Amino acid sequence: MEQTQSQIAPSQPIHSPTIDPPLPSRRLPKILRNCVCAGLIGLAAAPVFAARQAEYLDRGVVALPAGNGVFISWRMLGDDPAAVGFNVYRNGSKITATPITNSTNYLDSSGTTSAAYTIRPVINGVEYAANAAKATWSNPYLAVNLNRPNGGTTPSGEAYTYSPNDLSVGDLDGDGQYEIVVKWDPSNAKDNSQSGYTGNVFIDAYEMNGTQLWRIDLGRNIRAGAHYTQFMVYDLDGDGKAEVALKTAPGTRDAAGTVLGGSNANTDYRNSSGYILSGPEYLTVFNGQTGVAMATTDYLPARGTVSSWGDNYGNRVDRFLAGVGYLDGTRPSLIMARGYYTRAVLVAWDWRNGQLTRRWTFDSNTSGNGAAAGQGAHSLTVGDVDQDGRDEIVYGAATINDNGTLLYSTGLGHGDALHLSDFLPSRPGLEVFMVHESPSSYGNHGVEMHDAKTGQIIWSFQGGGDIGRGVIMDIDPRTPGAESWASTGGINSASGSQITSSKPASINFAAWWDGDLLREQLNNTMIDKWNYSTNSSSRLLTAYNYGAASNNSTKATPGLSADLLGDWREEVIWRHENNSQLLIFSTNTITSHKLRTLMHDSQYRTAIAWQNVGYNQPPHPGFFLGDGMATPPAPDLYFVGTNPNAGPVSSGSSSSSSSVAPVAVTLGGSAGNGQVALSWSASGTISAIEIYRDTDADPAGRTRIASLAASTRSYTATDLSNGTAYWFWVKYTANGVSYNSNAFSSTPTAGSNSSAVVTSSAVSSVASSSASSAVSGGNCSYIVSNNWGSGFTGTIRITNAGTSAINNWNVSWNYSGSTRITSSWNATLSGNNPYSATPAGWNASIQPGQSAEFGFQGTHSGTAEIPLVTGSACN
Repeated sequence: MEQTQSQIAPSQPIHSPTIDPPLPSRRLPKILRNCVCAGLIGLAAAPVFAARQAEYLDRGVVALPAGNGVFISWRMLGDDPAAVGFNVYRNGSKITATPITNSTNYLDSSGTTSAAYTIRPVINGVEYAANAAKATWSNPYLAVNLNRPNGGTTPSGEAYTYSPNDLSVGDLDGDGQYEIVVKWDPSNAKDNSQSGYTGNVFIDAYEMNGTQLWRIDLGRNIRAGAHYTQFMVYDLDGDGKAEVALKTAPGTRDAAGTVLGGSNANTDYRNSSGYILSGPEYLTVFNGQTGVAMATTDYLPARGTVSSWGDNYGNRVDRFLAGVGYLDGTRPSLIMARGYYTRAVLVAWDWRNGQLTRRWTFDSNTSGNGAAAGQGAHSLTVGDVDQDGRDEIVYGAATINDNGTLLYSTGLGHGDALHLSDFLPSRPGLEVFMVHESPSSYGNHGVEMHDAKTGQIIWSFQGGGDIGRGVIMDIDPRTPGAESWASTGGINSASGSQITSSKPASINFAAWWDGDLLREQLNNTMIDKWNYSTNSSSRLLTAYNYGAASNNSTKATPGLSADLLGDWREEVIWRHENNSQLLIFSTNTITSHKLRTLMHDSQYRTAIAWQNVGYNQPPHPGFFLGDGMATPPAPDLYFVGTNPNAGPVSSGSSSSSSSVAPVAVTLGGSAGNGQVALSWSASGTISAIEIYRDTDADPAGRTRIASLAASTRSYTATDLSNGTAYWFWVKYTANGVSYNSNAFSSTPTAGSNSSAVVTSSAVSSVASSSASSAVSGGNCSYIVSNNWGSGFTGTIRITNAGTSAINNWNVSWNYSGSTRITSSWNATLSGNNPYSATPAGWNASIQPGQSAEFGFQGTHSGTAEIPLVTGSACN
């Protein structure tokens, strides 16, 4: 709620002079597995892009009292077929006569709170194994006991206590169930505009049964307040277990007791006003299962001169935001940001293979980026706004492309509320709804919806002042799309016309709670439903009757609102007023709508990661979810980690029926240098091909490494350790049932150049702007990540294993056959067989131990060739 610098507000976006080249479609063709939603119409057309990394989840069964019975709900997973059905068991006995196929919930009128329930999916008449039995909650909520930190006293003599503030979730231990990460704030937490000392901030992790996993103490050099600590919980490296990444400082103590900062660890950098305006700043990635710091680097951007951010006392310099986005279209990247009132800087990081690597930096001070200055909000949001398969960052009124360039700026200035989804489904693509703060910046567009791809204003109205609140959700089935309202004006339709001058009292959060597809209003500790006939609200949940309390003063936000358990509707977690418990509330209302878990929609899932940032905002999926919605396509995902969902009951093994497969698949292959080339034959028609890998013959705990088109009969497994024996399986579907091929074992060995990863012993490693000095200590890898029909997607990874930086690298390669490249990204490509690649600019320097990657798409006849990569960075 702070004024930005004055700026003329144009009605059309200000575009960056940097024009991105057209980017290829990189998602493997597949048959879309559409969800079945009662009363839904149509089929949403979707472009074809690369599959995205996702977390395995179990069925998330939840059972809670409902009237005189028990309400049970469970997840439909992202890879479930549309026709999947479910049998419900109470205390081991089946209570459904036939599988439930039109929803993922059930009311057991004979159930009691002493009952335990299991769910067994049924696919084409085959019943699959259940997750562990889930006990019925004894209350409308689940209480999670916390270990409340002891209070303390500041250097100025002020006593303080602790309460649980923002929350996040992630599968920290790889068991298919979410754990909760808690940020503890002291009672003297400050807004940046307020001086004064604060107590330390703690980060805890808990199982939902209250078992504490670890505690991190951020130390005295991290100030407490909504704008200081933005913590991202996400599986960044694809090992099946979420990491925790956040800003740290000297004195931060990880869960093992290791203190960051070296010789500066005991230095107190607080000034007499309680601000921390000097001293080192770090970014740390913590192991989510143990709370141990795995990598720490300098936080970028550094604060530099405090006054260069807009004031000289420490307010604007320490405005931080953070997020997670699929910037390469396949794997998640970490986004850390600083500043939005004047200068804005975003830095994208990759945490992969045990290394933290900077992908790019966007700085509004850089030439061509000035239109992004002063455009940030108190939050950000992430999604594929230009439909190229890769995520962009909506940074308030400016949007940053996946490659770190400015996509556009509306020029309307800073704002307090920001939302991204397909709010206007009759219009192609996504839309941004935003309210703005300064009339001198926004002009006639104080409340507005704009095209998320181009920034063009779709509709707007003036506002007349600082518009501090704004929200959008479908609350009225009489008009298509999502309705919106703000702290000024009434309710507007998705097309911008006013429906009524009345509006809900709540202008805050949203939650899908009851049985229809409309969304309910979540504010403070209450959930209300808008009655569009009477222009009034009715109460659905009054959580303060159970001791629930909201966070962040007048913002009155929950700890977290997300689709955490059960069917597609959302849970809400509040702290208990005693500050020693969390209360998880879940709906007990029957719905006839069947949707996949929202957590397997990547835009929604990343929104749960950034929900704790700044002024918390509600999550939205990447498709319209509301009355009259089109059936969304099944998400194209590949899962990492261990699958918690067992196979058919008759077999007990993962995704493999005990009956004789109607189509036999025989798997074989050959080993190379750091890779194994697999090939297989099928005696009939198969689909849904997936490749699994393990280091033993037991399929339990194996890892999915690829999802391939039905016609594919070969795949090269890369990034393997020479001398290690690996086992591989092809999982496939025949006649609607999943089966496994034979287990095939192979051991990669050094010395072969026919592999998908080619490692050479001589690599350039130089510290100057020239790449002419060659020394030993690095490698280049050529990776075929997708291979289908006559096309493929490839990646070249340059790894610096030396002791000095590689600057201005150059790599080249040649295909001996028909393989040719049609497009590329993250590098400048020249030549036509041989090909030569040079840096895109932001990735010109590769520090010791770090890697740079660039990708390309091409054509071939037969199988994509695997050439040897040479050049100044990998001779």
